[in-house]
Amino acid sequence: MTERNADTDTDTSRPIFAAELFPHRSLGRKGFKVMLTLTGVFCLIYGVVFILRGAWPIGLFLGADFILLYGAFWLNYRSGRVREEVTVSRTDVSIRKFSPSGRMVEHRFNPFWTRFLVRRHREIGVVSMHVRDTSHDTDVGSFLNPEDRESFAKAFKRALATVTQRI
Repeated sequence: MTERNADTDTDTSRPIFAAELFPHRSLGRKGFKVMLTLTGVFCLIYGVVFILRGAWPIGLFLGADFILLYGAFWLNYRSGRVREEVTVSRTDVSIRKFSPSGRMVEHRFNPFWTRFLVRRHREIGVVSMHVRDTSHDTDVGSFLNPEDRESFAKAFKRALATVTQRI
């Protein structure tokens, strides 16, 4: 997340706040390959042992388990390609949402009519964030963890306050 100072900007369309939001993945590509290799070797060895002992259904189930594990992680990494680009300028608030397939949807708001709604839970912190104006609204950062939501909410609220105070 990057933030810029509005005091030195003279161009009203120039962003004073810009953030790129993306989900956190706890297992990187290298860790995924290591985990998949170890699991594959385990399933292969025990699958062959069970097939040779005459318990061939167990060998098939171990193969199916490996394929399902690979599919689950493939879907997890695919969903990790989602991202959002949020910019705030003196004339515009823009939220660009990118799906895992690369499709982009852009939401534009007038900063003077924009309301930033944050729903909090006493124990968890920020649960959801919405940007709304008179005609439409959209959620922001729904895939972020609670600490990142809190950090983004503070910075975005500060940017909106900065924009609306300067006329």
